[in-house]
Amino acid sequence: MRYTKLGRTGLDVSRICLGTMTFGDQNTKAEGFAQMDYAVERGINVFDTAELYAVPPKPETQGSTERIIGDWFMERGQRDKIILATKIVGRTPNTWFRDGGVSGELNRAQIHEAVDKSLRRLKTDYIDLYQLHWPDRAVSQFGSNSTIFKPTTGPENPIPEILDALDDVVKAGKVRFIGLSNESPWGTMSFLHAAETHGKPRVQSIQNAYSLVNRTFELGLAEVAMRENTGLLAYSPLAQGYLTGKYQNGALPKGSRKQLYNRLQRYETPGAQAAFDAYLGLAAQVGLDPAQMALAFVLSRPFVTAAIVGASTLDQLKTNIDAIDLTLTEELEQQINNIHLLHQNPCP
Repeated sequence: MRYTKLGRTGLDVSRICLGTMTFGDQNTKAEGFAQMDYAVERGINVFDTAELYAVPPKPETQGSTERIIGDWFMERGQRDKIILATKIVGRTPNTWFRDGGVSGELNRAQIHEAVDKSLRRLKTDYIDLYQLHWPDRAVSQFGSNSTIFKPTTGPENPIPEILDALDDVVKAGKVRFIGLSNESPWGTMSFLHAAETHGKPRVQSIQNAYSLVNRTFELGLAEVAMRENTGLLAYSPLAQGYLTGKYQNGALPKGSRKQLYNRLQRYETPGAQAAFDAYLGLAAQVGLDPAQMALAFVLSRPFVTAAIVGASTLDQLKTNIDAIDLTLTEELEQQINNIHLLHQNPCP
């Protein structure tokens, strides 16, 4: 495993992070334990979760992933060896996250409630990295770094007030550091400016989607990440499995996310299949596992702190982690960029 610094925290984090959103629905508790055991054995020291998980989001499984991780901490006694990242939901009409059946938003009361609930489920007294899962404000699309801009309006809590509430939980020792997710360049810089202006906690990372078919992070956030030390925690680096080739030619593997939930529309946009065909064809041409090529590309970007990998089987997890040893040649990177120029960001 290789390691790097998380923002300005001084923490050394593994370049590959274990994503856990399948624990509690697609994966059983026992399977989640096996994945965490194997990840630690391979040198991974970051687990990423969220109060929303397991996916797909529904009240019956909300919080189940955090509970499984908490049980693992209790049984394995390795809390001090793990950098634990979790997330609070952004503004949502869903009412099952908060007491009283209210819709979710990032106000002071809900931030305090969410942190305390996550701590209980995770069976720990602190969270290393607490991330805002998506913005409190209305945005063009969920990923908040869209290629098609749509003016949006709606209720929102001011960013300085959100930071003030996060400062509460940091000062209380419940949270060590904060991060963003599904955020835009404007949003990221607004949080950074507010932190500097008001002496509040500084954002240390941005967790956005980033892959061969979604390089929108490079359009504005990459420079922010590098100049402000707010590196990318890249989620969906394999485009939810499409970049592995598992869904090629209409294949629908039993137990796959698409077969179970049919929720992969983000990667089924016009032009997406042509891009997948091109990248999978390139991997075959150069004799590389397509998943490992895709992950190696993500890990080679200077603004990426870590790639978040999720898996439904240990074999998949092993393949993903083994990508840490693959280095792309300049020639292969140019071939990847040539495909990108023809099929730019079909899946933002």
